[in-house]
Amino acid sequence: MRPLRYEWRAGRFRLAAAAAAWLAASAAAAVPTLAEVQASYRASDSVLLDRNGVAIQSLRIDLAARRLPWVKLDDISPALGAAVMQAEDQRFMQHGGVDLEALGKAAWDNLFRRRPRGASTITMQLAAQLDPDLQPSAAGRSWGQKWDQLKAARELDDAWSKPQILEAYLNLVSFRGELQGVGAAARGLFGKAPSGLNVAESAILASLLRAPAAAPKLVARRACALAKEMHAGATCGDVEAVTDHAFARSAAMAVLAPAQQVAQKLLKAPSQQVRSTLDAGLQRYAQAALRQQIMSLRERNVKDGALVVLDNASGEILAYVGNAGGSEVDGVAALRQAGSTLKPFLYALALERKQLTAASLLDDTPVDISTASGLYIPQNYDKEFKGYVSSRTSLASSLNVPAVRALMLVGLDRFHGRLRSLGFDSLGESADFYGYSLALGSADVSLLELANAYRTLASGGLHGTASLVPRAPETRQRVLDARAAFIVGDILSDRAARSVTFGLKNELATTFWAAVKTGTSKDMRDNWCVGYSERYTVGVWVGNFDGGSMWDVSGVTGAAPVWRDVMDYLHQHVPSRAPAAPAGVLRREVRWQPAFEPPRAEWFIAGTESAEVALLADGRRAPRILYPVDASIIAIDPDIPDDRQRVFFQAQAGQGLSWVLDGAILGPATEGYAWRPAPGAHELALVGASATAAATMRFTVRGTSR
Repeated sequence: MRPLRYEWRAGRFRLAAAAAAWLAASAAAAVPTLAEVQASYRASDSVLLDRNGVAIQSLRIDLAARRLPWVKLDDISPALGAAVMQAEDQRFMQHGGVDLEALGKAAWDNLFRRRPRGASTITMQLAAQLDPDLQPSAAGRSWGQKWDQLKAARELDDAWSKPQILEAYLNLVSFRGELQGVGAAARGLFGKAPSGLNVAESAILASLLRAPAAAPKLVARRACALAKEMHAGATCGDVEAVTDHAFARSAAMAVLAPAQQVAQKLLKAPSQQVRSTLDAGLQRYAQAALRQQIMSLRERNVKDGALVVLDNASGEILAYVGNAGGSEVDGVAALRQAGSTLKPFLYALALERKQLTAASLLDDTPVDISTASGLYIPQNYDKEFKGYVSSRTSLASSLNVPAVRALMLVGLDRFHGRLRSLGFDSLGESADFYGYSLALGSADVSLLELANAYRTLASGGLHGTASLVPRAPETRQRVLDARAAFIVGDILSDRAARSVTFGLKNELATTFWAAVKTGTSKDMRDNWCVGYSERYTVGVWVGNFDGGSMWDVSGVTGAAPVWRDVMDYLHQHVPSRAPAAPAGVLRREVRWQPAFEPPRAEWFIAGTESAEVALLADGRRAPRILYPVDASIIAIDPDIPDDRQRVFFQAQAGQGLSWVLDGAILGPATEGYAWRPAPGAHELALVGASATAAATMRFTVRGTSR
């Protein structure tokens, strides 16, 4: 360290060169490097990156102060450096870390003038920022702290270059309130990067250094004086206007494609940069498409929406829009009634068990189903009934009564178990809790659960988990029969089959191959559209987070337009081809007798194919127990009086047969029978005059009779 002689120009006193030399000699040698300071620096915000390393969302983690990532001096406007040196340390480029001339002036003024004067250089202030022991108490710094600060400043000046000192100072100093460092100050007060600061803005920031909490008018007055000293072209009126605008700003640090909910899931510590599976361009487009649709539906009392996009092969989440903006609710994870979106999994189960084919006829006429809590009477969305329709038409056109009849075939417990295996962990209650309305989506599910289940269909029945972070390929489990998954996908892509309800021209009809299903919950509280192409699965929900009903909004008019927009975006340059038929699937011509539907080529699981599907007269039908279905589990409802509990047995072609329960004759099977349930396992049969059982099934009653 060079021995310098500083003189008080007014001649009041001289500081001997020996004193300066002694100060230098007493300085310690342990000075951190700039690289070490940068390595220990922690931004208060963490940054979420997309799959390509593009910043998507910043999230405040450290609430004590706001610091953005470290800014290199080359990325800071030269106007700010000039303003700070003019305001804080005019001899910064000449002194050796301690301005002894300024110290002398300060000492004289503090002794003989009313207004105290400081003499801390930029280097001295930086030394105090780097060493917590040099921070002043409420009463100020002690003489020992001041002396140590002088020594530390000389050490810094010897070890670092002037540009390094200025860079570190501008990144560590507090400007106003919680804003620490030039990155946070420039973004928070002026909404720009430090490289874009002009002279007026730089003067304002420099004026804040001595009094970060000063009133706006005082800051503007100081900045005006500073701008004049710098010979800036800005007038005092200009500086005051910029000051007022800066202090009125919110200190928001928004970035390009917000993904607030994902950031909250992945960013846990300050100064993180976490790479996600999201695609910034897709995220931005999906959010804009959803927001535009919500705005167009405002007059129909639609306020909220959510969207998710999955990669079919990897399960990576490519877009995650928790809401359309203005809400903290995560609509991708929130539980809402599923509506008709669960029907594909019901039909897949019936196809897999060979209880139905895509050509099977189902009766779409009013039906009353006895349950422990009373009669369940399903209705179609349009309040109309179509008579006999094929399974293909029933699923594609989302007919409710045939779906309930399909559920009666496969069994409530079996369907409930299948949904659980598909990842619907939200179905925490027993099957009896949901009842036969489960076919129509009475259960609460999340959009992510639903989209990932549709991804299982897209993957030929192989089920895996969805992920927001890159990972190694996972081993997926077979949950659905590949043949059934293929046929269901073919049905969901069939615009002719869905025309019964939706018409031929609607938002579901893409120009490339895609399978899609809509759903609307009770009282129009939830509106869904979920579907998949060869490479992607897209799920959309619209509605109201507060549970309010929408006004005359269906899946086709609510969620479907967003689904279509996002699918079109995904396939701008990427084709989507129909999947190849797996082994064990046959395509055969089929006709109906009577001709409920025109003849067509239909897909069948091998062994279930038929050239003709004929509706038998009642007299030609085989006797069958319609309810309960085999292996049913029926629960006694503790809230219903014991003498009011009933299970209604129903049969097909029961003429000349009797109901026999556990060996006891109950009565003729030409009509239903109301039986008072008793706990335990039971065997129910249709028995003829020869005592031969024409049909038999077993069921269990759980609960305790009172």
